[in-house]
Amino acid sequence: MAEADIAFVAAAGAAGLALSVSAWAWRLRNRMLARASAADARQTALESRLADRDAGLGAFGEIYLGLTADGEGAEPQGEPADIRRVRAVLLGDGEGDLLMALVASAPENADRLARLQTQGAPCDFLARTPRGILRVQGRAAAGAAWLKLSSEVLRGHDGADEAEPLTELSPVPSWRVDGTGRLVWANRAWLEEVKAESVADAVDRGLGFDRGADALIAEARGWADRKGSAGPPAAAGGGRGASSPNRWAGAESGEALGAAAFALDVTEAEETRDTLRRHVEGHDETLNHLADAVAIFGPSKRLAYHNTAFQQLFGIDPAWLDDRPTHAELLDRLRQRRQLPERDDYPAWKAHELEFYGATEAAPDDSWSLPDGRTLRVVRQPHPLGGVLLLFSDITGELDLRSRYNAQIQVQRATLDKLNDAVAVFGSDGRLRLHNEAFETFWGVTADQLGEASDFDSLAELCKRTAPDAALWLGLKARVADPDPESRVAVSGETRTEDGRLAAWQTRPLPDGATLVAFADVTARRELEQALTEREAALRESQELKRQFVGSVSYELRTPLTTIVGYSELLEAQGLLDERTRQHAGAIRVAANQLARSIDDVLDMAQIDAGEMDLSLGDVQVCDVLEQCAERVRARVEGRGGVVEVVCPDKIGAVRADQKRLVQALDHLLDNAARSISEGGRVTLEAARGVGETRFRVTDTGHGIPYHLQAHVFDRYIQRERGGPGVALALVKALIELHGGWAELESEPGRGASFILHLPHDIQPAAAHPELGLELQEGRA
Repeated sequence: MAEADIAFVAAAGAAGLALSVSAWAWRLRNRMLARASAADARQTALESRLADRDAGLGAFGEIYLGLTADGEGAEPQGEPADIRRVRAVLLGDGEGDLLMALVASAPENADRLARLQTQGAPCDFLARTPRGILRVQGRAAAGAAWLKLSSEVLRGHDGADEAEPLTELSPVPSWRVDGTGRLVWANRAWLEEVKAESVADAVDRGLGFDRGADALIAEARGWADRKGSAGPPAAAGGGRGASSPNRWAGAESGEALGAAAFALDVTEAEETRDTLRRHVEGHDETLNHLADAVAIFGPSKRLAYHNTAFQQLFGIDPAWLDDRPTHAELLDRLRQRRQLPERDDYPAWKAHELEFYGATEAAPDDSWSLPDGRTLRVVRQPHPLGGVLLLFSDITGELDLRSRYNAQIQVQRATLDKLNDAVAVFGSDGRLRLHNEAFETFWGVTADQLGEASDFDSLAELCKRTAPDAALWLGLKARVADPDPESRVAVSGETRTEDGRLAAWQTRPLPDGATLVAFADVTARRELEQALTEREAALRESQELKRQFVGSVSYELRTPLTTIVGYSELLEAQGLLDERTRQHAGAIRVAANQLARSIDDVLDMAQIDAGEMDLSLGDVQVCDVLEQCAERVRARVEGRGGVVEVVCPDKIGAVRADQKRLVQALDHLLDNAARSISEGGRVTLEAARGVGETRFRVTDTGHGIPYHLQAHVFDRYIQRERGGPGVALALVKALIELHGGWAELESEPGRGASFILHLPHDIQPAAAHPELGLELQEGRA
């Protein structure tokens, strides 16, 4: 395109600019003709001289100008239109002497003309002017010096190029600049592009494309030996374009004297190129983010592209990959690194791998089992631009996961088959996906019948022979097939079968949209529950009878006991009995009191068992309670030759408890200790404050408790070596647990025993009256 345009411009310039000038000869001839008309005597001589001049002018045959010996120039001879063009180039629109303008165009022109005039030395040079370029050729002929003037770039006063009508009408913006970078011509498309009325208007307003004329000329000079090559892109009219400059070289110096250019709108091509570049970059960036390894080999079987995953998968040096190895070299490198499957005939396998080039369809997926234990999936596809596209995926984890998944499915199936409940799993489409063996047994159907059942309705028809409850199956279908979240909720119920079984059913929605339905035969369970319910009712009734019996017995016993105690005290007080009889009466009183106390313990234990004993909580001064309890047992201990010791820190303060029940528990422990000591024995009652609790300890130096009885010391009605029915210690444990605490025993046979009561500082509200528990919560708040 560019070379054709240059040839066209050169031909048009040559056709329109073939003007020859011999300036002074024309002027001299006109003067001679004027003189000949004024002086007939000189006519013959002048005609002779004109003939000589005509001979010189014949050397050029175009516009010419003669030089006299004194340097005076003649009038130019030639066609008037051509003369006007020469004047326009040298003088512009004004008037003046052509020879003086030619000398003034460049200092070296005067020397060239002087040598021509005085020595007859020919010359050939270009005269550069603001309006154009003239080629000046000098010759000596017929005893005179002659100049031929021809226009290299010849334009009219409006800047239009009359020699380039096709370029003027071209839709491609075209323009020319002279050697100084001044705009000398532009076609209509160029003027419309820069929005100028004319070339003069564009020059006055300094309009032009974004790339300046100086850069255009510099480019033309640099590319003088490469005519017609496209120039770099230049912005025009807000878009993007490309210019192709034409150059003209100086005749003498070889410098670029001017340049012509045209602009082609390559906006779409540039945008397409940018879009393609961005597409390629985005494609590469996308492949680099893939977890799969990608390698592309071109038609030459060399590596054209690889992503980061490919380099990381095989651990190959990136510099080696950047050298674009061949496919065969890559396979050899991987084999050296033991990253290819082990093959008996590696050359044959390698040749088979390289046979895929030229294939039109993708090869079936292959798998490589590498020596390091990895398994790769290999995909081979023909590349649209030729070559092969290879995809490598590490499926080691996938295979392991699949193996574990299959094993888990087998375990689940085996687990379901071992269940006694009948289990079935229905998909969101209502079809049976999974069931266990118990399901077949429960409904009396075979695996083939279940396989033929195409949907839930067909399965329900099979099961209705055993459980004909239509509402049951309608509700189950709503849970299985209805996608509404309100319907997919866990529900359960029971139904009666035709053979008298009671079947419990339940549904559970599964995460994948499936629904699990389970059936269980609960006939025996319900019968057992009914028996347990009846037994519980009987126990409650027996407990009530026991309470009534204990209450009646205690009432019946208290009256005669009160009478016995009263009469024994009366006999002792009257003093009518002798000493031995009085002691017998005292023994009767003590036994009666002990019996009454045992009756009270039995009643308290029954009340605790019934949950009817409430605590009256209050602040109990620990040291005062210990002194009172010790004082009541002191006489009995000292009567056995022992002593009672109380250990209570002064700062122990108070504890929140039911004082009556706490004293009752301590009295039982002290009474138990008093019975176990002998002469020289000791009973110690102490209290200590611990973390979150207060500990009461009753220690004696008696004979202790055997190891085989220690585990049962707080049990009820267990006969012990210490005597008694054992209700007292059981009641102690129950009273402390009612406070939220606990009791323990430390004993070594032959060295006494210690009973420890742990009483917490924060009594559990359930152990107190409801209103007292509320007060405790408000107090802590």
